[in-house]
Amino acid sequence: MTAPAVSFRSAPRVAIEPGLLPWCVFMVLTALCLVLKTDFPWLVTFPKEWTLPLAPAINAVTDAVVTVVQPVFRALSAVLDAPMRGARTVLVWLPWPAVMLAVAALALKSSGVRLAVFALLALGYILLAGYWPQSMSTLSLVLLAVPISTMLGFGLGVLGHASPRLRPALLGTLDLMQTVPAFAYLIPLLLLFGFGPVVGLIASAIYATPPMVRNTMLGLGRVPSDIGEAGLMSGCTRRQQFWQVEVPTALPQILVGFNQTTMAALSMVIVAAIIGGFEDIGWEVLSSMRKAEFGQSILSGLVIALLAILIDRLTIGFAKPRPAGPTVAMIWMTGRRLVATLVLAVALAAAIRLLWPDDRLLPASGLRMQVGGVNQWLLGVVRDYAWLFDDIRNAVLYCLLLPLRIGISGAATPALWGFSLPPAAIAAYCALVLALAGLSTRGSGWRAGLAVLVTGLVLYTGFLGLPWPVFILGMALLALQVAGVRLGLFALAGFILILVNGLWPQLIQSLYLCTLAVLLCLLIGGALGVWAAYSDRVSRILKPVCDALQTMPQFVFLIPALMFFKVGEFTALIAIMLYAIVPPIRYVEHGLRHVRADVVEAVEQMGATPAQSLFQAKLPLALPVVMLGLNQTIMAALSMLAIAALVGTRDLGQAVYVALGKADAGMGLVAGLSIAFLAILADRLIQAAVSGRPAA
Repeated sequence: MTAPAVSFRSAPRVAIEPGLLPWCVFMVLTALCLVLKTDFPWLVTFPKEWTLPLAPAINAVTDAVVTVVQPVFRALSAVLDAPMRGARTVLVWLPWPAVMLAVAALALKSSGVRLAVFALLALGYILLAGYWPQSMSTLSLVLLAVPISTMLGFGLGVLGHASPRLRPALLGTLDLMQTVPAFAYLIPLLLLFGFGPVVGLIASAIYATPPMVRNTMLGLGRVPSDIGEAGLMSGCTRRQQFWQVEVPTALPQILVGFNQTTMAALSMVIVAAIIGGFEDIGWEVLSSMRKAEFGQSILSGLVIALLAILIDRLTIGFAKPRPAGPTVAMIWMTGRRLVATLVLAVALAAAIRLLWPDDRLLPASGLRMQVGGVNQWLLGVVRDYAWLFDDIRNAVLYCLLLPLRIGISGAATPALWGFSLPPAAIAAYCALVLALAGLSTRGSGWRAGLAVLVTGLVLYTGFLGLPWPVFILGMALLALQVAGVRLGLFALAGFILILVNGLWPQLIQSLYLCTLAVLLCLLIGGALGVWAAYSDRVSRILKPVCDALQTMPQFVFLIPALMFFKVGEFTALIAIMLYAIVPPIRYVEHGLRHVRADVVEAVEQMGATPAQSLFQAKLPLALPVVMLGLNQTIMAALSMLAIAALVGTRDLGQAVYVALGKADAGMGLVAGLSIAFLAILADRLIQAAVSGRPAA
């Protein structure tokens, strides 16, 4: 008799995702640091004696190099100064009727009658406002900076297209050029070239080069292979193949780069005025802001906005064909008629100067001469309604900004409310966070639960109260799992660089201000984008508003915020939001309008309400596009930090601005690179999240 076989079943193993294990180790390390931070204060406050003298070392190298190469750059400055003053002399010499005729003809050829009428109205306003000579001076800077940026950008774009090995280094350089604040690289430019308009010209050319490089690479990369093969089969040499086949095919995209390059150069006019600009519109805006002459600053700021919109429409009209085809006026204005009109404008200018050689034909008393009454009226409005503006500012400051600043920057509970939580309350808070984390894990996975735990920790300690090793390792681990090893190491090195240079408090202030601005832009801009997606009338109203906000130079946004709310963080927040609110509006509307119609119809046929259709179908499908809008919003907010420093922030932008005032090239570059690091890190994280590629 045999004994019955007994089967032993092993206990089921709990499968733990590989991505969860590092976070478990991270949470253990976090708990250990929180327990030990009282005994080891350096875990929270990085000791000053541990900081590295990187900025002084950069200054020492800069001083040694500048002493050797400064004569060469000063000679180059003298060479560039002559054509710049010559261009300004010619443009100021041209009578306004001839300029209006030439610009109207170009506008007619570019986009038709509407743009021609707008061009005449914009130039008429500039003339009547009394800013015609200053506008011509600004155009002289743009007309010299744009060719330099275009040629340099085209050459680098061709190099990047032809040499794939050089492309990563080139793209990284472009990222730095576009994300480092202009104030940061103005310092070495000032040391090399000295004060004067030429420094503004060079800074504008550097800032405006990356769009041309990117669009040249994009255009050449999109040339269809069959077109290239057809050129080779026709017997073209390599040079003929490039100039007669590839470049003409890529020309529309290259012209888009020219448009963006022109707009970037124009946006630098006020920065150029800061470092020694001559009598131009940027200087008018800057000086009127310094004098608190709000009426004059609005008039001059409107001139820059009108010039930006006009140049944008002119160049984009030549770069992109109209979807509905050319208008009757565009067809009528043939190439020969355009050339004839331009020749007529030159002849008209010569005739006017022969008849009236010394008369500029400008209005005897422009609007800027009558602006004293406008200034008094605006000051009266600000004075009479100061209670309203103060109430708005104080409500936002004390109910939103101050709690967030204290909560994000440091331990919120003792500093804000004046007492410490008892152990029972702390235990209850921890139990609540753990319960919410458990529910989130059960419903949405361990990542949601981990997010709840991290949020609860930050709300309790604040970023400055959080041990810096925890913050740095957490961000590096996030970058590692989202985008791979390279970005993880990049995040680790970047935050350590900021830490050891003593800029950790400024980093936290930057994160607080940008995070708040981005969240508000997403809420307000996202709501407007949804509204525009459902209403064609709202879309038509928002389009010119968004166009104006996108084309205005960054400094212009400070004028209304400074006028009504004075100096402070609230003013900086308003200016950042005005500049960064356009991407969520545009991308949310675009994403919702281009959701697949069959999916929406299927959801509606299943009985979904409009709200369910929006939140459960359209927005999830449009999420990749919305995430790109989030990317652009973050980039815009970070780019405004240095500009917002003019109205009283205490972040990395303020560090850059203070370094500019002290001619401290080392600290300016370190703080500027810190802002660039945040922008690049956010960009790469969001790109990796949208693409959904696995971590390397």
